[in-house]
Amino acid sequence: MTSPGPPSVPADEGNIRDRTDRDQIVERLAELASALDRRDWDRVGAAFTETATGYRRTGRAEIVRTVRSHLGGCGPSQHLLGNHRVAVDGDAARSLTYARVYHQGAGPWEGRSYECFGEYEDHWARTPDGWRITSRVFTITISIGDFGVLRHA
Repeated sequence: MTSPGPPSVPADEGNIRDRTDRDQIVERLAELASALDRRDWDRVGAAFTETATGYRRTGRAEIVRTVRSHLGGCGPSQHLLGNHRVAVDGDAARSLTYARVYHQGAGPWEGRSYECFGEYEDHWARTPDGWRITSRVFTITISIGDFGVLRHA
């Protein structure tokens, strides 16, 4: 004899919208990670609102400038994201995302690497162009290797 399983509960419109919002935010996170690894600075900037804070800077242009100063002279990198937790409240949201980020050295740092593990805490706003980050904090919990591989181009 088999168990009937959990009862079926009809989805209400609010839950469907929350799921769609969550999926959109997780997709934006993946797009940003990919843009960082491709050094696509325009796409990195597009992930943030004009007045966002992140990487201890304020404003989209300053955020991009800071990220570029760390990755511009670095060799290949890979931002792996997981364990997404997203809470949506109307036109605002908060996400917590684990990250494992690998950076390969280039030039005088060739053969060296830097890897960090941590968690991104992002706050989001729904804009006419979709979800954009208004605030980003990356808390590193484990750091391995030579931070010197992160450098200007």
